[in-house]
Amino acid sequence: MSGSQATTDGDLAQVLASEVDRRRNFAIISHPDAGKTTLTEKLLLYGGAIQQAGAVKARGEQRKVTSDWMELEKQRGISITSTVLQFDYDATTINLLDTPGHQDFSEDTYRTLAAADNAVMLEDAAKGLEPQTRKLFEVCRMRQIPIFTFINKMDRPGREPLTLLDEIESELGLTPWAVNWPIGSGEQFRGVIDRRSKEVVLFSRAERGKQASEQRLSLDDPALRELVEEDLLDLAVEEMEFLEAAGAELDIEMVHAGELTPVFFGSAMTNFGVRPFLDAFLEMAQRPIARSSSEGLVDPLREGFSGFVFKLQANMDPRHRDRVAFVRVCSGRFEKDMTVKHARTGKAIRLSRPQKLFGQDRAVVEDAYPGDVIGLNNPGMFSIGDTLYVGSKVEYEGIPCFSPEIFSWLRNPNPSAFKNFRKGVNELREEGAVQILYDTDESKRDPILAAVGQLQLEVVQHRLENEYGVETRLEPMGFQVARWISGGWADLEKVGRIFNCKTVRDAWNRPVLLFKNEWNLNQLREDHPDLELSSVAPVVSGVEPISL
Repeated sequence: MSGSQATTDGDLAQVLASEVDRRRNFAIISHPDAGKTTLTEKLLLYGGAIQQAGAVKARGEQRKVTSDWMELEKQRGISITSTVLQFDYDATTINLLDTPGHQDFSEDTYRTLAAADNAVMLEDAAKGLEPQTRKLFEVCRMRQIPIFTFINKMDRPGREPLTLLDEIESELGLTPWAVNWPIGSGEQFRGVIDRRSKEVVLFSRAERGKQASEQRLSLDDPALRELVEEDLLDLAVEEMEFLEAAGAELDIEMVHAGELTPVFFGSAMTNFGVRPFLDAFLEMAQRPIARSSSEGLVDPLREGFSGFVFKLQANMDPRHRDRVAFVRVCSGRFEKDMTVKHARTGKAIRLSRPQKLFGQDRAVVEDAYPGDVIGLNNPGMFSIGDTLYVGSKVEYEGIPCFSPEIFSWLRNPNPSAFKNFRKGVNELREEGAVQILYDTDESKRDPILAAVGQLQLEVVQHRLENEYGVETRLEPMGFQVARWISGGWADLEKVGRIFNCKTVRDAWNRPVLLFKNEWNLNQLREDHPDLELSSVAPVVSGVEPISL
């Protein structure tokens, strides 16, 4: 190797190390209505990515929310798709993976969490931990993702801060460490005390949608007593002393292991506490880390580019009817026009029009680094979980499908629209909008939609009509439980005839049993104890899915 070549390689390694070091990647998990979209907008506002934030459900002259772009989301004021928002704040590049807020879309959130290095758990101060938050917390725990907690809506009547901390500890088994502590709540919320610097941050309400102005004073500054009611300040200091006496310490290693959660108090709607949260989060959050693959752990500083597809989305731009594959960069440097290997098919692919995403807007991206998410044009070659790489082969762990609970035949009443119907069903299955099952009887061509929640089915119908021009009918099937047979068709044949369930095929031609209820499932287990059933679909590699 020549001297100049060695220098170049050294320079590249240095650039890669410094780019990885300044990246932070996270997803926000919460129950619907905890304020996730509002917090997302405010983080973008502080990052200078947008000039004015708009409340999601407000009507009239409000701005439309950057992260909620689908028509149905605008009608209902909910988040049902995941997008990626990349922006710079000071010297840091932030990739915010926006997850669906609606519980019917928890599987999409699960896939997004597969691409996240950190999670922000958003809680409503009045409601505390809610069902969807608990469910998503379990996913984070399974993946050992560090969790940062933001207790929102402190400007409204809520529960006692100490009670909220106690709930996190007793119900999630997660040690909370309050980074800041609120002075008052509801109408009397005056600001927060930073426990580490002993500084008080006072907030004054900002004009709607603009950044709040902050006033910082030392806790022993005499001027503080003139600005804040004495009883509110004394109570906050007393509670803080109680926390100090309790003895927990802020241990970053425990944060990164997912055992301790730094807790912040504020109000995203009025901008109270958003900037202090962002500053502390960027300081404590985990940088892009090594990820598990068939070849063991892959270091982000590995020379060759590698990444995996964690989401597919059709028709983000209605004018172009495009399909985008979202790829999380895991190692090396990604460059426009590079040729990569597709691990599942073994084909070489040139990535000519990579995009940087910001909600629905995109720009062509020249390069990207571990922790970043890029959008690739997808002419039907990518599936969720696919690995792309350069150099020695690497294949990341796939992303499993979860057991659906609602099953309906999807009927196409208009035979002349079959071509569009087929295209729509195949593309929506590909992006994971819903799971598609098929009858084992080849003569029954209608697909079966399998979903976690009813809203998923409504979205599929809405999109088929609006994006593909096809009206459809749903016919409920009366099943509530699905189980995959771990040993496939061979195990099913050994068992012979089975009762009180229906056998169908999934998109990867694997047998799935549908049951009316858990009782029927338990009956089958008793009759055939050797038949191994799973509520999570096995991860697929190297197999092409069935198309309608």
